[in-house]
Amino acid sequence: MNLTKHKFLITGSTGFVGSLLLRTLLSHKASVDIIIRKHSKLWRIKDLLDDVNIYYSDLSSLPKLKKIIQKSNPSIIYHLATNGAYSIQNNPNTIIQTNILGTWNLLQATKDINYQLFVNTGSSSEYGFKKSPMKETDLVEPASYYAVTKCSQTLLCSHVAKQHTKPIVTFRLFSVYGPFEEPARLVPTLMLSLKNGKKMKLVSPSIARDYIFVNDVISAYLKIDKLIKTPGECFNIGTGVQTTLKEIVSKSILISGQTIDLAWGEMGQREWDTDTWVGDISKAKRLLDWKAKNSLESGLDKTWKWFQSHNHKEYYEKS
Repeated sequence: MNLTKHKFLITGSTGFVGSLLLRTLLSHKASVDIIIRKHSKLWRIKDLLDDVNIYYSDLSSLPKLKKIIQKSNPSIIYHLATNGAYSIQNNPNTIIQTNILGTWNLLQATKDINYQLFVNTGSSSEYGFKKSPMKETDLVEPASYYAVTKCSQTLLCSHVAKQHTKPIVTFRLFSVYGPFEEPARLVPTLMLSLKNGKKMKLVSPSIARDYIFVNDVISAYLKIDKLIKTPGECFNIGTGVQTTLKEIVSKSILISGQTIDLAWGEMGQREWDTDTWVGDISKAKRLLDWKAKNSLESGLDKTWKWFQSHNHKEYYEKS
């Protein structure tokens, strides 16, 4: 894979998926610029900073973004900056400012450069609750401020792509897990509980999600030649396989060889919990020649080994 012929720009490179995307691009000797806020927490990418060109800005300043884009002049833009994906990010004003207005500013700032590809990062939460595998043609029924803004972001990108003939596509990511994931999420909490022999509080064992290993998500972002040919399109990025909470906990226990006390139901019922949540990924298979390669067992095994080989304090004390 020759990525050296492209100039990349990433927003959200200090986040979970963005940091792994940055790490992958640099491993292929690609030229990468990143836009980060001055107070961004750099724990995921602090070992990479000497290898990238850093621009300090958030997405709220259009004049500043325009200057950055003109100087960077990227051919590939990966937009992963977001707010509201985690429960602690619950300010509707900030969520709207970042996801809708921030995306609009980035689209405006890049409109006059001749980029080859702009990948916008959406969310499976845009669909709302469904009783069957979610398809890109489904009616979106967002059930949170975050989901509403991601819908708006997706529609905005699709409209700009069609209205102005721009090579913009959107990925609706399902439940991504793996190294460097936000520590409060299920898989890191589970891995650290198993590693440290600590009791874990859980919701109902029947809660289900479409879990996808982060490396498989990164492989979708790198389908550059295919993505360029699909302007305005939206793609589900998941496995197409639904897994219950009970199944993911059981598999993790088996892989780790550890046992812990499991307090099922002690976290109560959360408003986004459901026993049906899975993506139809046939469109990505057909148009991008892409599908997830890691089974749940494979992804959990790689994640467990990562936790075993890293001092979690180094990565989870978010300095």
